Amino acid sequence: MSLLTIIRTISLPLFAILLSLPALAQHPAPFIPSTGFAGLDEYRASRISIYTDDFGQLARYRQANASLAPPAAGESRVVFLGDSITDYWKLPDYFPGKPYINRGIDGQTTPQMLVRFRQDVIDLHPKVLVVLAGTNDIAGVTGRTSNEDIEANYASMAELARAHRIRVVFASILPVHNYTHDAEESFALRPRDRILALNKWLKDYCAKNGFVYLDYFSALVDERGMLKRALADDGLHPTDAGYKIMAPLAEKAIQQALAENRAR
Repeated sequence: MSLLTIIRTISLPLFAILLSLPALAQHPAPFIPSTGFAGLDEYRASRISIYTDDFGQLARYRQANASLAPPAAGESRVVFLGDSITDYWKLPDYFPGKPYINRGIDGQTTPQMLVRFRQDVIDLHPKVLVVLAGTNDIAGVTGRTSNEDIEANYASMAELARAHRIRVVFASILPVHNYTHDAEESFALRPRDRILALNKWLKDYCAKNGFVYLDYFSALVDERGMLKRALADDGLHPTDAGYKIMAPLAEKAIQQALAENRAR
């Protein structure tokens, strides 16, 4: 074989690879399967960097946690863990003077909360944990999820908390409504039967395992089985009127958990 033939044999494939590099650089982002709901599709697409770079969103509260002093002697610290319903809840306005810490993150599902559970719950050394989660799992925000998977995540949170002597309050998933145009998609994504089934499971699980069940659902639902119109403009997130109903229920559940903790 001549030297020229050898050079041609090596150079032609290399040349083809070099030609393909610009095309590879312009290759579109991976296709995201549609959920059938335009709003949810757009929301999921906007969070790709979160899902790939910091799934649990540990960065959200990392600095705040580092700046937080340990609980003072006799302090009954409480952590509220959840999604946007917790994230948007301005706890100091509803529980003035209470050592209650908000660790809600907009859009989160229970697997994401488990990822950050050590950083945002265990390492803060609360006496009580209030969990309000599951509505985004039902909606499929981080992918289709069965009720059994959500229940397993609830149980994992409870077992981790118990191992660290943290009393657990599990809040029911809130009802939703479709009384406004803005509420239609959120309502369609959250079938009532799934909400009811998960709430029943939570209530039974708490009764069997010594946790406190916080029933927001019964206080917020109307005669049609939906969230009362006056309590949410978008059918999902409580207004001030909604939080005013929820706050005393949460406080009662927290005090029950603290009392049970002292009795042990």
